[in-house]
Amino acid sequence: MQKNELLHEVVITAIIIKEGKYLVTKRSQNKKRFPGKWTVPGGKLEIKDYIKLPKDTKFYWYNVLEKVLRREVLEEVGIEIKNIEYITSLATVHTDGNPSLVISCMADYVSGKIKLQKEEAEDYAWVTLKEAKKYDLIDGIYDELALTEKKRMGEKTEWKRI
Repeated sequence: MQKNELLHEVVITAIIIKEGKYLVTKRSQNKKRFPGKWTVPGGKLEIKDYIKLPKDTKFYWYNVLEKVLRREVLEEVGIEIKNIEYITSLATVHTDGNPSLVISCMADYVSGKIKLQKEEAEDYAWVTLKEAKKYDLIDGIYDELALTEKKRMGEKTEWKRI
């Protein structure tokens, strides 16, 4: 096994819920991946997200992904979130050859007014699941929204194509 076969970028995303609606954002046209497509906020895990923090145990940092997600959401859309819960995960190898592991979560809106980071997103909307069908979402995002809706209703289920 080659060293690069072990390396994945790790991305975490948030399906943010406010008053029964979900936040979707339109990616900037200048983005390398999925320009102009609608998605949910999130970002990459970087070593700087935890390396300078005190460890929670002798050897480990805990809740690293949750901290990354809170930071990314605040940076990208200007709002605070809470109650982060796992929804699903996916893996892909992008056209540039780089593999990604994406961890999708749901979270509740806490506070703040949407303020888009223009390098990341150019528009946003709070949508119901039905309204989300009208948006040009990145493949799989609608299915993740549907899965979130089911989990919010107390159903125990895993991702599947809707």
